[in-house]
Amino acid sequence: MLYSLLGCEWLSGQFPLTQNVTVTEGGTANMTCRVEYNDQTSLQWSNPAQQTLFFGDKKALRDNRIELVRATWAELTISISDIGLSDEGQYTCSLFTMPVKTTKAFLTVLGVPERPEITGFTKPAMEGDEITLICTTSGSKPAAHIRWFRNDKEVTGTKEVNATGKSFTVKSTLQLQVDQSDDGVAYTCSVEHVSLSSNPYQVTEVLEVHYAPHVEISHSVIIPQEGQYFKLECVAKGNPLPEPVLWSKDGGELPDIERMIVEGRELTITALNKTDNGTYRCEASNYLGTSGAEYVLFVYDPNAPGQQDPDHALIGGVVAVVVFITLCLIIALGRYLARHKGTYLTHEAKGSEDAPDADTAIINAEGNHAAEEKKEYFI
Repeated sequence: MLYSLLGCEWLSGQFPLTQNVTVTEGGTANMTCRVEYNDQTSLQWSNPAQQTLFFGDKKALRDNRIELVRATWAELTISISDIGLSDEGQYTCSLFTMPVKTTKAFLTVLGVPERPEITGFTKPAMEGDEITLICTTSGSKPAAHIRWFRNDKEVTGTKEVNATGKSFTVKSTLQLQVDQSDDGVAYTCSVEHVSLSSNPYQVTEVLEVHYAPHVEISHSVIIPQEGQYFKLECVAKGNPLPEPVLWSKDGGELPDIERMIVEGRELTITALNKTDNGTYRCEASNYLGTSGAEYVLFVYDPNAPGQQDPDHALIGGVVAVVVFITLCLIIALGRYLARHKGTYLTHEAKGSEDAPDADTAIINAEGNHAAEEKKEYFI
C-alpha cells in the first residue's frame, strides 16, 4: 500500500487530519483520521457516495470488506479489503463539532493489467510474407506500457490505448516482412505497470518461416590425390528441411557404388583414382522448390611429372619473385652508377676540349686542376 501525504493544514484545536492513500487492485487500504484535541466528539468516515462507513466504533454500512482497525477520541482508522476500481474516490472524515469539521482523503486504486497475449500470426509464414503481431492487455489503470523484443534486442511497435470504464486496454502492433533469418526468432511482448513493480508480464511467440532450400558443397581435402579417402558433404538449408539429398556425377548416376558411398548428406569416395574425375552435383528439395550445387573433382597423381606438390610450387614461385626483384635492383643500381661516372669524367675533361693536340690537352687539364686547387687554397 502506497501513501502520499495530503497537504495537511495543522491547526490548533479540533480539526481532523487525513492522508491520501494509493493501493493496488485486490489489496487492502487503511484509512486513518486523527485530531490533536477532542472533547469526546465522535469521528466518522464516509465513502465517495457519502454513505457512512463507521461512526466512532459503530459500523454503519453492511460491507464485509470494511472493518474497524482503531477507534478512540483522537483517531478513527478503518480498513477496506479486496479493493476494486469502483472503490476509488474521495473519502470524508467528519468531526461532529458545532459546526461539523471535515477533511477529504483520496483513495487511488491501481488497476492491474491482465496478462498479455499475442495474436495476428498464423504459423507458418512464407519467406517474403508481411505478418502482423498484436500484443493486447486490458484492465490497467493507469494505462500499461508495452515493449517488444526480437530475441534480446528491443524493436518498436505501434501503440493504441482505449478506455474501458475506469481501466484501459492497451494494444501494440508490430509489422514484419519475414525472411529465412526470422525462422526460429523469438518475439517477446513485455507489459510494464506501476502495479507490477519490477516484474513485468511477458509473452513470447517463436516465428516459423518456411523457405526454399539453399545448397552448398564442402570437401574434406583441398588437393585430392590418388589413393586418398575423399568426402563431399551436401550442406542443405531450408524449412521444411530438405530430405533426402540426391547425388549425381556428370549428369548421371554415381558410377561406382562400391567405392562411392552415400550416407545421409555425405558422399564418400574411397581410394581415389583418375576415373573419379568429373562434376559432382547435389540436389535438395522441399515443397517450395529445389536447389543444387556442383563440385568439380580433379584427382592428382603425386608421382606424375609436372604435378608438383603444392607446397613446392608455392616455394618455387616465391623464389622466382625474389630473384626477379633482385635483378631489377642490380640493373637500376648499375644505371645509376654509370650515369654519375660519366658526369665525373666530363668534369675532368673540362678545359681540354679546345686543345690542338693531346699534349696541350693534358697540360690544360692539369692547369685547370691546379687552378681549382689554388683557388681552394686561397679561400
